[in-house]
Amino acid sequence: QVQLAESGGGLVQAGGSLRLSCVASGQTGRRYAMGWFRQGIGKEREIVAAHGWSSGDTYYSDSAKGRFTISRTSAKNTVYLQMNNLEPEDTALYYCAAKARGVAGQRSYDYDYWGQGTQVTVSS
Repeated sequence: QVQLAESGGGLVQAGGSLRLSCVASGQTGRRYAMGWFRQGIGKEREIVAAHGWSSGDTYYSDSAKGRFTISRTSAKNTVYLQMNNLEPEDTALYYCAAKARGVAGQRSYDYDYWGQGTQVTVSS
């Protein structure tokens, strides 16, 4: 089992920045890929960004490209999402997820473990 704990959410004005963190604990010895998803009220859960086991293996949604950056510590157990130039449309509950197959992926059903989420609210 892998436990994921997100932090870093909050309230920010449009144009501002936030950095989300996700720390993995438990059986993290496998080559996990990690991703960030979000779900707004009345919306489906969607991929934001993902980071594979390999350092150059990343994926970004179209809405995240150019504004968000996903990174991972050398120890592989922490993943960050730096979010810049935030927009009200980014308001959502952001989830960290991990999957045992170590390639960055965009499909939520491929992920085996999920955190509880951290709320991001962007005011206009």
